[in-house]
Amino acid sequence: MQPAILQLKEIHKSYGARVIFDNATVTLNSEQKAGFIGRNGAGKSTLCKIIIGQEAADDGQVIQSNNLRLSYLEQHDPFTHAETVLEFLTRYTGEEAWRCGELAARFQISNDQLGMKVKSLSGGYQTRMKLTAMFLSDPNFLILDEPSNYLDLKTLILLEEFLQDFNGGFIIVSHDREFLKKTCDHTLEAENGQLTLYPGTVAEYLTFKQEQEQQAVNYNRGVEEKRKQLQRFVDRFGATASKASQARSKMKQIEKLETIEIAEAQSNVHIRIPELPKRQGVAFRCKDLEIGYPEKLVAKGIRVDADHGARIAILGENGQGKTTFMRTIAGDLPARGGTMRWGFHCEVAYYAQHVVAALDKTQDVFTHLEKCAAPSVSRQELLAMAGSFLFKGNDVRKSIAVLSGGECARLCLAGLLLMKRSILLLDEPTNHLDFETVEALGSALHKFQGTLFFISHDRTFVNMVATQILEVRNGAVAHYPGTYSDYVYRLEQQVRKELANPQ
Repeated sequence: MQPAILQLKEIHKSYGARVIFDNATVTLNSEQKAGFIGRNGAGKSTLCKIIIGQEAADDGQVIQSNNLRLSYLEQHDPFTHAETVLEFLTRYTGEEAWRCGELAARFQISNDQLGMKVKSLSGGYQTRMKLTAMFLSDPNFLILDEPSNYLDLKTLILLEEFLQDFNGGFIIVSHDREFLKKTCDHTLEAENGQLTLYPGTVAEYLTFKQEQEQQAVNYNRGVEEKRKQLQRFVDRFGATASKASQARSKMKQIEKLETIEIAEAQSNVHIRIPELPKRQGVAFRCKDLEIGYPEKLVAKGIRVDADHGARIAILGENGQGKTTFMRTIAGDLPARGGTMRWGFHCEVAYYAQHVVAALDKTQDVFTHLEKCAAPSVSRQELLAMAGSFLFKGNDVRKSIAVLSGGECARLCLAGLLLMKRSILLLDEPTNHLDFETVEALGSALHKFQGTLFFISHDRTFVNMVATQILEVRNGAVAHYPGTYSDYVYRLEQQVRKELANPQ
């Protein structure tokens, strides 16, 4: 077995009265590739920040071995837009230009792009630059906190290919079950202030955990039955002289009986979208639509017909124009040309990427939901929706200012669904959600009776929800003729071919 490379011993961390970790301990080595799971607010991002030194624990130790070479994916932009890609990589890493170029090619940054200004590259390629920089330090342990929030599917597949060959360990926080399945052989869970490391995949761990909990329940049930049986003997014969000795013995047995402590069960996420009247016919139509900005045309000649009840995934690499298309059909951005229209009596609800930042921090959960809810929504329906997004009991009176990023995302989605609109436009709705909430949302949207356009790179989520695909690529937006599985397979084959035959 490999020696420990990173140890967290009796870590304690709290924010005010809210305890995140309470004597949490875990030991990791350079061979363990761990998917880090846990509910929103359980402390996943906090632990990552403690490990890389961006935050300090209130108590406990972070012990790093002498041979630890730690690297992590920057969530801010460490480059200036005035420098070229190669200038950034050599400056930031201190490595020779040839080595920067060699590793950049693994993330399909071409020789031409190495000489381009950073500001001229799309967000997807800027993220590839940060991945290249992360690996150039020759790390043997990585911290990746929600990388799928920032990566398009093609870059995510590139990262998967790289991580599968990576000679070292890592911790990955992700809500993308498929990404964890393809890259991780261990599972780390944060729950109830503790850390659990399991030598298996997320699916194996969750099955094991469920079996252990059931075994504990069965054991405790047997102990309680034994206690009742002994107590019945004591109650019956305790005052009988001939049986007094046996009764005392039974009392001692009762005192020795112990049950297994079972952690308080966490609430399951069950999301129920309010019912809508079923509609038929065309929900959305555009012809020769042009999208973009005054200074830049992003795509043109767009022709889309969507019937009521369609659930359409908008896919493509970052920077190709997915959000521009979404903003245009939402009316948040004027069209550059062409025509578009929604069907008769279609009301649109739009979940934008910046919607969480726009929350009013002076309000509480209930006030926000009440403000969003359609006039026909009763107080009981509002509280039921809040509860389905895990705002139960007094949680509805929580100030928005104290909510975690994941809790804010859940609140925005709950408010959106309470609007009871027949058209939902969702731009990356799974960012900042734990994967249980992601899959509960996917299950609810699968049954949604209205029309849905959504952007997501989460393969499990898209598989659960999409009935059609729009691909945004090279200045065009068009229906993809195959299934989502076909789309992913094509992209995986394309990535492998390009890696095998770099330009």
